[in-house]
Amino acid sequence: MQQGLSPENLQSDIETIGNIRGISSMLEVICRTTGMGFAAVARVTETTWVACEVRDEISFGLKAGDELKLKTTICDEIRHSGTMVVIDHVQEDPHFKTHHTPLMYGFQSYISVPIFRKNGEFFGTLCAIDPHPAKLNNPTVISMFKLFTDLISFHLDAVDQLAQVQAKLEEEKKVAELRDQFIAILGHDLRNPISSVTLAAEMLLAGNLDENNRMIVQTIQRSAFRMMGLIENILDFAQGHLGGGIALKRKINPELQPVIEQVIAEIRNIWPQREIDTTISLDGPVDCDADRIAQLFSNLMGNAMIHSLPETPVEVIVAGNQQSFSIDVINEAAPITQRELNSLFRPFLRGKDRTEKKGLGLGLFISSEIAKAHKGVLRATYEQGHVRFSLTIPQKAKKNHFPEMEVADTKPAPISDGE
Repeated sequence: MQQGLSPENLQSDIETIGNIRGISSMLEVICRTTGMGFAAVARVTETTWVACEVRDEISFGLKAGDELKLKTTICDEIRHSGTMVVIDHVQEDPHFKTHHTPLMYGFQSYISVPIFRKNGEFFGTLCAIDPHPAKLNNPTVISMFKLFTDLISFHLDAVDQLAQVQAKLEEEKKVAELRDQFIAILGHDLRNPISSVTLAAEMLLAGNLDENNRMIVQTIQRSAFRMMGLIENILDFAQGHLGGGIALKRKINPELQPVIEQVIAEIRNIWPQREIDTTISLDGPVDCDADRIAQLFSNLMGNAMIHSLPETPVEVIVAGNQQSFSIDVINEAAPITQRELNSLFRPFLRGKDRTEKKGLGLGLFISSEIAKAHKGVLRATYEQGHVRFSLTIPQKAKKNHFPEMEVADTKPAPISDGE
């Protein structure tokens, strides 16, 4: 027992023992097996002996919660020594026949085994007494007491672990509440003013500005674009990653090309000096969440504009047929190692050659999660001075989706999930 244990903690220990199923059965087994009339689990501290659970068949007079003066008990000595005490017959025991405890409480047989918590801390004792002699000092009885004390120790440890888990759950609940507040701030209090900044920048660019002021407004526009992207990615990370993935509203999109072209137009508006070479070849509708594909594509394009070599073109290849839908974004870049490529889709991690760029490193992670939610895959490769991000999403061929093409009556071959 720790020095200075409060009455509240002591009461908690008493209640813990009382709530352990099987303690009363243990005490009954002890009395039946040994023939003794009183058995108890006692909490023993540096100042206190208190009964936690009791079986009294001899009218000894103690019940759960009652205390004895510590110095009148043998358990105080066991607390110091850490070893059990077993007495078959007090009057025949050379050490205990004159001991004050048997004389005070009038017992002739006694056994008490220490209970230790799993961390080695002394908790108390499992003890039994009777006014008559008993056969206690034998392997059967001693093994039974040791087994019972081990079981009690196990349950005490389980209760402690449960209490820690409950405390952690309460802490995580508070964190979750703070996270929800944070998401609300991102979702409303930040997006609205950034949208206003973006609209104001577009209005200014539509007017007559000299070249210097136009560059300043375009810088504001790019910054607002990046901030909005960061907000969207953080929202997805908080709501999707912590909640089990990215949510989709997947459907057949007969006209996905305008969605792709809209993203390209927005990027060109923000980076008017950059060249974007585009090839779009869609043979029919695409089974996907169009808004999420736009988000993924926008992330890839923003990444290409920010991290490619200045004044170099960015190539976009979009293709789709009955089997798959794909987007490739290719740009010139400084050399990237395979280790850095492998880390690109991990949240909050960035390549060492990209540390001067500001950001959380969530854009590519969210894009990869969007691909996974579509049962597709997003890969990054580096060859001959070019970084290539390749999205591939399998398509399920269905009749009437591609009216200009004939679909056979036989079932299509199984499509890989892209992993």
